[in-house]
Amino acid sequence: MNFLITGAAGFLGAALANQLARQGHQVRGLDDLSTGNPNALSPDVLFTRGDVNDRPKLWTLLQEVDCVYHLAARVSVPESILYPREYNAVNVGGTVSLMEAMRDVGVRRVVFISSGAVYGDQEDQPLSVDKTPHPQSPYAVSKLAAEYYVRTIGDLWGIESVSLRVFNAYGPGQRLPPSHPPVIPNFLRQAVRGGTLVVHDQGIQTRDYVFVDDVVRAMIAAATAPDISHSIINICSGTETSIRELVRLVKEITDSRSEVIYNQQTDPGVSRMCADLSEAKEKLGYQPQIMLKEGLRLTLERDPIFHREAPAQPVTR
Repeated sequence: MNFLITGAAGFLGAALANQLARQGHQVRGLDDLSTGNPNALSPDVLFTRGDVNDRPKLWTLLQEVDCVYHLAARVSVPESILYPREYNAVNVGGTVSLMEAMRDVGVRRVVFISSGAVYGDQEDQPLSVDKTPHPQSPYAVSKLAAEYYVRTIGDLWGIESVSLRVFNAYGPGQRLPPSHPPVIPNFLRQAVRGGTLVVHDQGIQTRDYVFVDDVVRAMIAAATAPDISHSIINICSGTETSIRELVRLVKEITDSRSEVIYNQQTDPGVSRMCADLSEAKEKLGYQPQIMLKEGLRLTLERDPIFHREAPAQPVTR
């Protein structure tokens, strides 16, 4: 099959593009490189630097494409609070531009990568797709709005659409920005260095962590699964893990004595997050294969950043 992946140089985009290329598919990638890394892509991926709002470029890339994976987005929750207009322009406007270009060229299926953040704080867990979303950041609002656009425009123009609400994905290759880094690679880096692990509030807030390989398997299944148009599907591990438990596992697998500090002044975000797997099992045949402890170990082994940052060992005589 022929695929176009927007946001192809990002964490999930590169993992997906490389796996599809290994399977022998023709893969084109588009990314503006605002945060992506083109060096993460296999030479077999035909990469183009560009903006998802560039309609002429989209028309060219979409020729003879069977399915589009739409991952291009701004993804920082704290940043979205500062720059909501930019998040709307990229995450919502870019989605509409892509759907219009797909209509013009005649591409028949799009897999939109949404986020578990659209649910917000919910009392009842696990989170099923029929729960009313309660987004609590401009980022989450933009993802939810894009879901509606993908589904509505798809209905109007005969484009099959599916939205995958990916929860807290992690794994080798995840970007570590200087501010607001993702919690798992940040904790692993600090533990390997012997640095301090800073936990927001009491650390009793929970998340649903899903390993990148499991996410990629789900995304690939969504390209060809029958009778899933208009579907919204959670992609997750289905396991609820507190930040305290995450700290314990990180220290265990790194054999670290890092100090843990609980910062009572910082916002811990939503109190609980655990997703229901029913739709993914039924419609994609999806079952997570890598649980958190194993995923942390694989991340530590596969990502060279943690080996480069390990502290020097003292010389013994």
